[in-house]
Amino acid sequence: MKREIKFSLVFRDMWQSAGKYVPRVDQLVRVAPAIIEMGCFARVETNGGGFEQVNLLFGENPNKAVREWTKPFKEAGIQTHMLDRALNGLRMSPVPSDVRQLFYKVKKAQGTDITRTFCGLNDVRNIAPSIQYAKEAGMISQCALSITHSPIHTVEYYTNMAFELIELGADEICIKDMAGLLSPYNAEKLVRTLKSQLTVPIDIHTHFTSGMGDMTYLKAVEAGADMIDTALSPFSESTSQPCTEALVATLEGTPYDTGINLAELNALADYLKDVR
Repeated sequence: MKREIKFSLVFRDMWQSAGKYVPRVDQLVRVAPAIIEMGCFARVETNGGGFEQVNLLFGENPNKAVREWTKPFKEAGIQTHMLDRALNGLRMSPVPSDVRQLFYKVKKAQGTDITRTFCGLNDVRNIAPSIQYAKEAGMISQCALSITHSPIHTVEYYTNMAFELIELGADEICIKDMAGLLSPYNAEKLVRTLKSQLTVPIDIHTHFTSGMGDMTYLKAVEAGADMIDTALSPFSESTSQPCTEALVATLEGTPYDTGINLAELNALADYLKDVR
């Protein structure tokens, strides 16, 4: 039975992890139509992490940059999302609650649809206000389970955390494997357990740091994951996300076949090679 797997283009990580800088507005505006024309990404990450980082290196207004980047996606019906660091909001250090709340209103006005909130300590108390702020701003609240290894970080631990977040109003759950620690079979077990007990969408996010990323995604897809975060080949793998093109080819001819045209992906990759 065919099952649709949605791809999310993690543009911020592509530049942060592989490119080591943020793109200029003209580069963003130029690449957006090509991404839309491919029609393969259900979501595109806009920015997040460090609000003050976005395009300031080039003397550009970050508010203007994000508006120009999200506009063509909104017109095409593609959702955009951002990364929120719980107590830090969109900054790299803690900010007052009223500032966090304002971040959400601003990002919604800029055209961002979804917020992904994580706390590196997996402390639900730090994430809870962001769920409220996202809802008040009219955004979708996706909350993250930050993956690590220890005697207490078990499937049961993460499942219980997911239930807590959903009780607080989270619309989606993200398995956020920011260090590439999640092995393929552990991913399969976690995703299968979450899908058997939860009704919300499950997004899985990993980095290729350990070299297991594409295998982790494959097992997660087989276990029922709804979305996977990828990067296009010029900015993929290493400390970035697994490669979009490789995963499209892997799933071809299976019940998870994406139907994505690899030739179109390659054309966009050629543009990004020049940028890199």
